Amino acid sequence: MTRGNILRQLIQFSIPLILGNLFQLSYNMVDTIVIGRFAGSTALAAVGTCDQVMNLLILGVSGICIGASVLMGNFYGAGDHEKLLEEMKTMVVIGLLFALIVMAAGIPLTGTIFALMRVRPEMMEEATLYLRVIFAGMPFTCLYNIYAAALRSIGDSKTPIRFLVVSCLVNMTLDLVFVVGLHLGVLGAALATVIAQGCSAVLCIRYVDRKVPLLRIDWRTLRMNRALAGQTLSYGGMTALQQCSQPIGNIIIQSSVNALGVSAAAAFSAVRKIEDIGLLPGRSISTGITSFTAQNKGAKNESRIRQGFSQGMRMEIIVGMAMCAVVLLLRFPLMTLFTQDESIIADGVRYFNLIGFCYALPCVTNGLQGYFRGIGKMKITLLATLTQISVRVIATLLLTPVMGIAGVGLACVLGWTAMIAWELPLQWHIQRKGILK
Repeated sequence: MTRGNILRQLIQFSIPLILGNLFQLSYNMVDTIVIGRFAGSTALAAVGTCDQVMNLLILGVSGICIGASVLMGNFYGAGDHEKLLEEMKTMVVIGLLFALIVMAAGIPLTGTIFALMRVRPEMMEEATLYLRVIFAGMPFTCLYNIYAAALRSIGDSKTPIRFLVVSCLVNMTLDLVFVVGLHLGVLGAALATVIAQGCSAVLCIRYVDRKVPLLRIDWRTLRMNRALAGQTLSYGGMTALQQCSQPIGNIIIQSSVNALGVSAAAAFSAVRKIEDIGLLPGRSISTGITSFTAQNKGAKNESRIRQGFSQGMRMEIIVGMAMCAVVLLLRFPLMTLFTQDESIIADGVRYFNLIGFCYALPCVTNGLQGYFRGIGKMKITLLATLTQISVRVIATLLLTPVMGIAGVGLACVLGWTAMIAWELPLQWHIQRKGILK
């Protein structure tokens, strides 16, 4: 990414990510649709509640991986292949340690977590079962994210996606077998997800071992480089905090929605799935901006970084406007994908009536976050996200008792606006001063 047509490179890098992330979201989307259709609204609400905790874990892992990928991109752009491999080894050790800690602490504390989230008694048993199975699969989640981030750091966004597609097809098939065929309910959906994640992790590892000597590690002599571990945790830890602050806020928001009843909780589960798919292109472009910026920072090409950011932001705004159009036109049929319950559909439509005009805002925040991560300003991304989620949480607590689920949508708009007001002046200042100074 240090030379050639910038727009073409960003598009070529982002499209596989968009397609792959669409398949990845289909994990939970298929779970949600199958459960909503074949296991009932209580099971649907239970899985939606679990999503907030799952997102916390996945974004924590991906946050550390994003930080590591910035370092890898710098090393790759500078041609330092020895440090690139050392960082890969270090990241694998950190990731596996993280997975073991999550398993050891998460499985016994699941009930406590849901009690703090004010999960209703009728949802508790199914939610607890689902989440414990997901906790048990954390090593697969960590390894896939580590290997995918490493491949992206050297400019390969396509390979992890191919394996993700395979694992998504496995997940869809097993959902039908376990939930529809064997009537295992939320247990079947959770097992399908974990098995599919294991497939994607194994395929990534085998590919790197055979085809990418730059990243191939010897598992028998696997060790952590302490100096690089410090840098990784400095970059990745800050990004992980930034990534995790969002789902922590969402858990608080989910507790407010849960207090509105099962119907509102089920509607919120559905609208979150729709939003995740709609916002996915903007997040993928953000990852492209991060990789592009990191490689060019390593190559000390400041003018190219500026051009890349400008092109990336144009792409973000276009996809944000497209999402507004799609959601506003299709909000009713989108909700009917998940349920035929009229009260749940009505809640979801009310939410989209308010927020459907504003989806360009999170796309702008994604572009800014990608830029700051690429130049290594992780503290800015953390503080901006904390600003956004703080505004959202406070607004949600104030608005939902009055407006219901539509209050959550208005709170999102206020949070995105606050985040842009924080980050945009800083981006202008840093770019004017000079990134490499």
